[in-house]
Amino acid sequence: EALERVGMSHRIKHYPSQLSGGQQQRVAVARALAGDPSILLADEPTGNLDSQNGEQVMDLLRELHRGGATICMVTHDPRYARYADRSIHLFDGRVVEENMEVPV
Repeated sequence: EALERVGMSHRIKHYPSQLSGGQQQRVAVARALAGDPSILLADEPTGNLDSQNGEQVMDLLRELHRGGATICMVTHDPRYARYADRSIHLFDGRVVEENMEVPV
């Protein structure tokens, strides 16, 4: 089911060496989601993905968050940072800005 959610069920019998970097990234996301975690630490989960697959992964993370999970994600891409309810911007290891979106 987790591989289906990231569009990789058709590659279930393949070894990592037979997958592209983006496909490996999607499998890693599927592995992280498989255990239905209450806390998920995600370091650039969209890093090797094209925009369509990146949006798909972000939608899955949003769904997990709506289900009650806490997600701490690192990204350098503002397209994906907009998904966050709270963002902390760092520069040279220091917090330079913090934003919190208040749900209406």
